[in-house]
Amino acid sequence: MAATTSATGGDEAALLAIKAELGDGGSRGALASWNGTAGLWSWEGVTCTRGRKPPRVVGLSLWREGLAGTLSTVIGNLTFPRALELGFNWLHGEVSASLGRLRRLRYLDLGYNTFSGEIPANLSSYVAMEQMFLDANSLVGRIPAELGDRLTQVQVLRLKNNSLTGPDPASLANMSSLWHLALANNQLDGPIPPGLAGLAGLRRLDLAVNKLDGALPLSMYNLSLLRSLHVEENSIPADIGSKFPVMEDFQPCQQQLSINGFTGLVPRDIGRLQRLQYLYMPHNLLEADNTEGWEFITSLANCSQLLQLSLSNNSFGGQLPSSVVNLSATLQYLYLSDCTISGSIPQDIGNLLGLEMLHFSNTSISGVIPDSIGKLANFVQLSLYRARLSGLIPSSLGNLTRLNMIIAYSNNLEGPVPPSLGKLRNLYLLDLSENYLLNGSVPKEILLPSLSSDLNLAHNSFSGPLPSEVVLEALMLDDNMFEGSIPQSLQNVKGLRVLNLTINRLSGRIPDALSNIGALQELCLAHNNLSGLIPASLQKLASLLTFDAAFNDLQDEVPNGGVFGNLTTIFVTGNSKVCGGIPQLRLAPCPTHTTRDRKKDRSKSLMISLTTTGAMLLLVSVAVTIWKLKPKPRSQAPPTVTEEGFQRVSYQALLRGTDGFSESNLLGKGRYGSVYKCTLEGEDTPVAVKVFNLQQSGSSKSFQAECEVLIRVRHRCLIKIITCCSSIDNQGQDFKALVIDLMPNGSLDGWLHPKSSIATLNNTLSLAQRLDIAVHVIDALDYLHSHCQPPVVHCDVKPSNILLAEDMSARVGDFGISRILLESANKAGQNSNSTIGIRGSIGYVAREYGEGSPISNSWSPTDDMFRESVDLHKFAEAALPDRILEIADPTIWVHNDANDKSTRSRVQECLVSVIRIGISCSKQQPRERMTIRDAAMEMHAIRDANLMLAGSLAVEHEREADTLIGHAPTISK
Repeated sequence: MAATTSATGGDEAALLAIKAELGDGGSRGALASWNGTAGLWSWEGVTCTRGRKPPRVVGLSLWREGLAGTLSTVIGNLTFPRALELGFNWLHGEVSASLGRLRRLRYLDLGYNTFSGEIPANLSSYVAMEQMFLDANSLVGRIPAELGDRLTQVQVLRLKNNSLTGPDPASLANMSSLWHLALANNQLDGPIPPGLAGLAGLRRLDLAVNKLDGALPLSMYNLSLLRSLHVEENSIPADIGSKFPVMEDFQPCQQQLSINGFTGLVPRDIGRLQRLQYLYMPHNLLEADNTEGWEFITSLANCSQLLQLSLSNNSFGGQLPSSVVNLSATLQYLYLSDCTISGSIPQDIGNLLGLEMLHFSNTSISGVIPDSIGKLANFVQLSLYRARLSGLIPSSLGNLTRLNMIIAYSNNLEGPVPPSLGKLRNLYLLDLSENYLLNGSVPKEILLPSLSSDLNLAHNSFSGPLPSEVVLEALMLDDNMFEGSIPQSLQNVKGLRVLNLTINRLSGRIPDALSNIGALQELCLAHNNLSGLIPASLQKLASLLTFDAAFNDLQDEVPNGGVFGNLTTIFVTGNSKVCGGIPQLRLAPCPTHTTRDRKKDRSKSLMISLTTTGAMLLLVSVAVTIWKLKPKPRSQAPPTVTEEGFQRVSYQALLRGTDGFSESNLLGKGRYGSVYKCTLEGEDTPVAVKVFNLQQSGSSKSFQAECEVLIRVRHRCLIKIITCCSSIDNQGQDFKALVIDLMPNGSLDGWLHPKSSIATLNNTLSLAQRLDIAVHVIDALDYLHSHCQPPVVHCDVKPSNILLAEDMSARVGDFGISRILLESANKAGQNSNSTIGIRGSIGYVAREYGEGSPISNSWSPTDDMFRESVDLHKFAEAALPDRILEIADPTIWVHNDANDKSTRSRVQECLVSVIRIGISCSKQQPRERMTIRDAAMEMHAIRDANLMLAGSLAVEHEREADTLIGHAPTISK
């Protein structure tokens, strides 16, 4: 009896000692049950024997439990465990040598922790070990040769993502049972051990991102079962296709670890891997053009089992070879996005009968969508956005009954949407926005019940009445030519979150019935011809976050409850007849008897109302008739808009809100005035007030220009005018000011050139933040250049005019010298209707502009700091690609580990891609420069790729760990 108590106490005592050092940091309290008051079999994560006394611990499974301490040496006292699973925690300290005493251990997982130090050599004592995971830690030193000498039963050995050094030990060749060896992302050097060729059962070999030199040893071609080979940053054998006949997954670069593992051409005979099923080579600098490089596509026709081909984000150029239609009929996925390939989609694309997904987005693919695409009966997703496709949408798409997504925005498609799309009963997302030439009415057939996600038909030329029979989460029909009233039947779309009808020709009233849409979050109705009252019932809609009805003909009282109670969520600018609302709107007070009040006394003034109504109907009917008869081309300029379109705020209100325009509230000064922080009475959220110095020549015109532009445009990346002031100050002088959103993080200039000489995390920008800011700015410019009618050119985009919100998102401001490009003026070579002289900042104005050329949307920056033949363009171009880090802002390394090889490589290649865009946008001749649309497309791709690669290492390992966990020995309680 005493022996039994002693033995049980030994295991319990060991576990309690382990608990004391583990530090249960998980929110669930994973080790709460380890309290000694119950039997071992009830302790969480503990597996022990039953049917024998005393019970013995045979397994410890605490995977992903938030443990944050050290691993006690007492763990070596558990003499019976066969599995120890501690992966995905925050354990630190050295890997205890006492683990070597667990001789019965078959499964060891310490991966994804922060263990440091060297790998204990006595881990080789696990003579029965089958799977060992030590990956994603901070282990250093050499791989002990003893592991290979004694762990002959190991099937999986993962040591990747550490800081291991030295050559691979030759003893690894003794692991005769090994089928998965992962050593990637270390600092291993020397040649790849030829002895690995002796591992006849090896199926997965990952040696990527090390310092290994030389090509694959010839002896490794004996690995006839090898199915997955990752050898990034080593030579790709030109004849690899003839050497690994059963290869299924060849990744010369791991797509989620590096953006550019390889350059050059894809081996032309890679198709000799006849059993190849998956070929992933995205995010590289692999090349092809019309002269050479595409031969591998023809070769891949020999791979009769090919299921997935991913070649996106490479430097492939030239025309897409027509031989792509000869690939295996089993091919399911074909990804060729984010390249510069041109040409057209082959007419015989329908030969790929097994195709389920086709991605040609962010390319220069042009021509029409072939009718033969309708033969792809298994088709599920079609992604063709930001290409150059034209012509009609083929009606044969209606044959693809499994299709659930069509994403084809930003093309040149034209004509009507075919009603045959109504046969796509599984379609849940249809995005045809920004094609501009799509026209006609929206077929009722395509308003499918399955369209539960988005129907985006914005920025086209659709006309006729609005579609009403929809079941959607988002209905985006902005920037079209829809007419008539807003259908009452939209109240039946209970799941509708976003209703965007901005910039159309809608008339009539805003239906009260919209308040019945319980999920509605955004209601955007700006720039239409809507009239009547703002429904008071909308203030009871708890879900509504944004109400935008600016620039209509609404009248009378603005509600003040719900969404209408927040200045930042309601937009009624440009409705001269509205009144009341919250004080922050600065609207005129409503008369004693508003329209709402008069409804109560309708019988009292029935005759007057009927007379007035009749007269108004007559006037409206005449006006509508004239409007319909008058030609209205889409490209004509709208009438001139002045600051009168904004609701006013008084000079006295601004004076009080800025404490007399005191220096303590001064945020900055510019050419035409100063910007102050201002807190208006009754409002908690401060705003910014831009006060124009009217003594400065051109200042009044700058005020007019900003109003002119910002009334016309609305974009998330542009500064928004809240209100304005055009009044007389206390000295009797003219006073003009704009009230705009306050950007609490100041200007980009302040972050790029901080006052402190010491760079810290708090005063510098990370690479991710810089990319986000660049994307926001370029999106704003793309909107101004490409999506405004008429286009707008800012003329002075510089860091001090780029402001940063609380979340560090960017807004472009200061439109004081902007130009509105009227079509007629463009044709005549006169590119502006602004009355202000053309000005700009040195370093941010195009060279040709200074030489007398007209303003265009192809401007580029120069800087006179460069003398003689050297300019900013040539300076940057000369640094590509190997010296790019020499010209980059060194403070970028405050947020990144410059000593980490994979991080440094990722940052360098990201910067190379960005600088290439800058060089392309600043070429000598405007006609040679990249368009803003293409630049925006590429910047989005670069930003998204960097985000994915920076965060994907853990995801990739987690996925692989999850897969391999399934091979862990099952230990029954």
